[in-house]
Amino acid sequence: MHLLAGAFAALLLAAPAAGQTVVVTGTDGAAVALSVADIAALPRQSVTLSIHGEAHVFEGPSLASVLERVDAPLGERLRGPALLTHVTVRAADGYGVVLSLAEIDPALSPTAVLLADEVDGAAIGLEDGPFRLVVEGDARPARSARQVTAITVSAAD
Repeated sequence: MHLLAGAFAALLLAAPAAGQTVVVTGTDGAAVALSVADIAALPRQSVTLSIHGEAHVFEGPSLASVLERVDAPLGERLRGPALLTHVTVRAADGYGVVLSLAEIDPALSPTAVLLADEVDGAAIGLEDGPFRLVVEGDARPARSARQVTAITVSAAD
């Protein structure tokens, strides 16, 4: 019985670790699972976002720098048919957000779009994190999905 209880406890302790990655998939279908450490190692930015009337400072890498890990067509490569490329961000609860790649690319848009892993100087808690999409300048944070688990880059037909 102790063995079974130990295995169950180990499973419970491992469950949060499984949610500590975000799977990023490129237009070619190749996917990479990025851990909290992988995301933390990318160049950082910060954005202030108002949620329920309260200002919070979110920090993390630009979504563009995350998408570079799957060779998304950014910068000079984002032209012509590539401008039809879009990004779908999925959250643990099934919530989804779609952005055009042009909205995300800092070479085309001044709006910061982050995959935040910190808020107000601390790691984002499991209730909202560990990753949150943050779109600077939105009048309300509807596109700032919390508990991001998957990001997919797709070319439109």
